[in-house]
Amino acid sequence: MEQLSLFDGVVPEPLAARMRPESLDEYVGQEHLLGEGKVVRRIIESDQISSMIFWGPPGVGKTTLARIIAHTTKSKFIDFSAVTSGIKEIRSVMQQAEENRHYGERTIVFVDEIHRFNKAQQDAFLPFVEKGSIILIGATTENPSFEINSALLSRCKVFVLKALTQEDIVRLLKNALYSEKGFGSLTIDISDDILKGIAVFSNGDARGALSTLEMVVLNGETDAKGRIKVTEETLEQCTSKKSLLYDKNGEEHYNLISALHKSMRNSDPDAAVYWLARMLEAGEDPLYIARRVVRFASEDVGLADYRALEQAVAAYQACHFIGMPECSVHLTQAVVYMAMAPKSNAMETAYLSARKDAVETLAEPVPLQIRNAPTGLMKELDYGKGYVYAHDTKEKMSDMECLPEELLGREYYRPTEQGFEEKYKERLKAIKKQKEEIRSRHEDRDN
Repeated sequence: MEQLSLFDGVVPEPLAARMRPESLDEYVGQEHLLGEGKVVRRIIESDQISSMIFWGPPGVGKTTLARIIAHTTKSKFIDFSAVTSGIKEIRSVMQQAEENRHYGERTIVFVDEIHRFNKAQQDAFLPFVEKGSIILIGATTENPSFEINSALLSRCKVFVLKALTQEDIVRLLKNALYSEKGFGSLTIDISDDILKGIAVFSNGDARGALSTLEMVVLNGETDAKGRIKVTEETLEQCTSKKSLLYDKNGEEHYNLISALHKSMRNSDPDAAVYWLARMLEAGEDPLYIARRVVRFASEDVGLADYRALEQAVAAYQACHFIGMPECSVHLTQAVVYMAMAPKSNAMETAYLSARKDAVETLAEPVPLQIRNAPTGLMKELDYGKGYVYAHDTKEKMSDMECLPEELLGREYYRPTEQGFEEKYKERLKAIKKQKEEIRSRHEDRDN
């Protein structure tokens, strides 16, 4: 590399490009696939590459992993972009691959952003994958089940790449600070807190994190000796984030999610939206917030408004599909809905009560009448004896006991009178009354 300094007049490659790993030893993250003895590492090291799809969010190393394969394989490697290529280019590459096959050479075709290809373009690959003319490696940020033709997908192994952890990102940033490919020739004063702040802001995206690091270094304060100092103010100016520097694993992280949860519980939509904005603008993972809203939907709303869980899950899916900043509006809709919904903690209290009994009665046997009896021996032992198939009854229920004998009469679900749950309370009361009537008829008959 020609340039030794950022300031010698040579326009350098972006830091993310300079720091792109060239071997598995340099690669950071995806231990579930690339750790010692893991499946993807084995197939790369043994050069036993088969058609595969790398699926994961931006900046987690999908393209980098394909480039590492290119460096290690003995096959012909063709880098292909779904953004700039059409049917004509696909056919040209396939013809070249077919010629390579006749000479006994494998061809690996890497297609970046393969989800951008339409059905016809994807179909153009299919016959060549089927007969082994090419090994296809695709990279996508979208769910392959929805974006890749089923026929093509069935011939590829899908590997899911995860967002990098905060620790992964900090490790990458430190590598960039000390590597000669990065800022190793410079003296940079930057604290671990700022590196953590960049990691939080990057939201698991290595490329974004390295781009932010490059920006803060370029905008750092340079003293007379050429030493570059990066301050929190520098980072805030470069990212336009005032509340960025809170640790996702620290106290402020939990304070903010607690504030959001309790604002929704207290039916305060304005406060809920404020705390949501505080978290998102601080770089919090929107999927983390969405998961907490899903929990809230059953813990604090439950059957008082059964659509709350639908709203929460839909918001989570929207966050997964489109990410920030677009998904902020979906999260806003979800937290406002939760704040405005009638509240019931009946689901939470039901489970906690049942859990206490379950832990104390772990050895309590399942009643014989609700056990399956798939073998003759089990039938001889009275498995299933006395079972009543509810659909065969007029009332579509029976007075059969389903709790262990020690727990007969226990009530865990205690519906409130909030929202729709008032109807469930009436329904439960009617069910219990019907069962009592059925039991009374049986007792009269037996007597």
